[in-house]
Amino acid sequence: MSIDQQGGLGSARVLLVGCGKMGSAMLNGWMVAGVDPANAMVVEPGATAGVPRGVTWVFSADKLPADFVPDVTVLAVKPQMMDAAAPGFRPFVAKGGLVLSVAAGKRIAAYEGYFGSDTPVVRAMPNTPAAVGRGASVLVANANVRPEQRELAERLMAAVGTTDWIDDEDLMHVVTAMSGGGPAYVFLLIEVMAAAAAKLGLPEDLAMRLARTTVSGSGELARLSPEPAAQLRQNVTSPNGTTQEALAVLMGEDGIQQLFDKAIAAAAKRSVELG
Repeated sequence: MSIDQQGGLGSARVLLVGCGKMGSAMLNGWMVAGVDPANAMVVEPGATAGVPRGVTWVFSADKLPADFVPDVTVLAVKPQMMDAAAPGFRPFVAKGGLVLSVAAGKRIAAYEGYFGSDTPVVRAMPNTPAAVGRGASVLVANANVRPEQRELAERLMAAVGTTDWIDDEDLMHVVTAMSGGGPAYVFLLIEVMAAAAAKLGLPEDLAMRLARTTVSGSGELARLSPEPAAQLRQNVTSPNGTTQEALAVLMGEDGIQQLFDKAIAAAAKRSVELG
C-alpha cells in the first residue's frame, strides 16, 4: 500500500462492506482522492447505483477473490447487522489489514471479538453531508493501529469532509448523538421554520425555499467565519428588534438548549445500547 506525498491514497487496496448512502458517499470520495478503482472491492447484497465504474462489486464475502489482500476493510453496515455480517470477512482481515468501522454504537471490543484481539481497529463516526464532501468524522483507534494505518484511516475519511481524533472511546456516544445525528436535527429546523412561516400566510413553497437557503447559507457563513457562533448570532440580533423577540422564546425557560440537552442525551443513551 502506498500513500502519495500530496495527500492522495495511492495504491491502497480497499474492501468496502456495505454500499448504502454512507458507503457510496465514501467510495465516490475515495475515487476522487486517488484510490484506483481496480484496487477497490465492494460487498453489497442489495441493488446499488453507488458503485463507480471499474470497482468490483459482489453480493457476499464468499464471492470475493480469495487472493485479495485489503489494506483496509471498511465496515459500513448497520450496527444491528454487524454481528451477522462482520465474521464472514475474517479471512480477509486476517491478512493483516486495518479494520475501519463507521457503524454507530459498536465498540472496538466487538471488532476484536470478531477478528482477534491483535486486530488494528479504527472506529469512525461520519455524517451524511459526506455525500457532498462536507461530512464531519471523529475517529478513535485501538493500540494495534500502526502510524501508517492511522494515516490511511484519516485520509479515507478526509476524502468526504473534516476529521478529528479522540482518545476516549466512550466519547463516541456523544459524537454519534451530536454530529452523527446532527444533520437530522438541522433538517428538522428547516421543516419547522418553513411550517411556522406557512402558518402565518407565506406560500409553502416559498417558505421552504427560504428556510433551506437560510439554513444552508448560515451554515456556510459559520464554516468560513472566524467568529464564534455566539457572536454570529449577536450580529443578527438588533436590540429590541424582531430577532430578539424570537430569541427570547427560543432561549427562554424550556427553550432550545433544554430540548437539545434532552435530545442529545437520549441519542447518546441509545448509542450505548447499540454497543
